[in-house]
Amino acid sequence: MTRCAFIIDHTLPPGLIANTAAALAMSLGKARPDLVECDLRDADGTGHPGLTTIVMPILVSDAEGLRALRQLAAEREGDGLGVIGMTDVAQRAKNYDEYRQRLAATRRGDLRYRGLCLHGPATLVRSLTGSLPLLT
Repeated sequence: MTRCAFIIDHTLPPGLIANTAAALAMSLGKARPDLVECDLRDADGTGHPGLTTIVMPILVSDAEGLRALRQLAAEREGDGLGVIGMTDVAQRAKNYDEYRQRLAATRRGDLRYRGLCLHGPATLVRSLTGSLPLLT
């Protein structure tokens, strides 16, 4: 069974929390198209794009918790865990080329994570996120 969790830095303003979750969700859709079902039509024939087939809780942590979680997650990627990160470098970039250049010039230890998306085996995702609170 597949599970997914978004973990966002709760100290961000609401707009950046929403932006982080949206950007991570788009990347998840690209990485895991199998998690999006087929398009549907309502009784009037209006099309509705397919939605996710799994629950995707939005959990919270702080910058240090995200850094530690990213490190733990990296150690489990070989076990089928997928990890998507949103960093301060990404959120400050004005376009993708700028992001690409800034990211290439930034060492892993200097990245500040704004959010993570963990996806993969349910027991593995739960073991890494089970103690984190929901975004309220």
